[in-house]
Amino acid sequence: MESYHVATAAEAIAAAQFARLDFDVSVQYGANQPEYDLMIDNGENTLKISVKGSQEGNWGLCQSQLKKLSNANYHGAIDLWLAGHKRRTILCLVQFKGVPLEGMPRIYLANPTEIAKRLHEASGGRGDTILYENHTRGPKAAGAGTIECLPETWRLSAARINELLATQEAPG
Repeated sequence: MESYHVATAAEAIAAAQFARLDFDVSVQYGANQPEYDLMIDNGENTLKISVKGSQEGNWGLCQSQLKKLSNANYHGAIDLWLAGHKRRTILCLVQFKGVPLEGMPRIYLANPTEIAKRLHEASGGRGDTILYENHTRGPKAAGAGTIECLPETWRLSAARINELLATQEAPG
């Protein structure tokens, strides 16, 4: 798939899965908001959802921030990326790698702070702009031999959504 198709499929599948979990879903059409792609509501609380699709086994999240800094300052790029996110925004990571057409992609949910923490810890603590689903660092890489994988607790479920709803700051 081309990147446009990955993004479109990821957003559509995410919206369908949230609806299947009994959430009201509002999907943007037309000009995109920079912070989110869709919103979910349970009648009491609302979350803005930024959907990121991938077919590569990872999500490049902070590269544009890295370009603003000198000396490959990964930690600075992560901090800039985190500062660009508002409260009550959740990232929905949709992974198509290794998924047959008739299969369902793997979906993870995390708040920006959780993702930034993992990015800071990546590459043996050097930091990285790429979040990996499941990756072993090569022998010549920073953090050689380190296995980086997303926590199972981030998998899409009603319990995970409710946890994120409960831990988000109240609007104000």
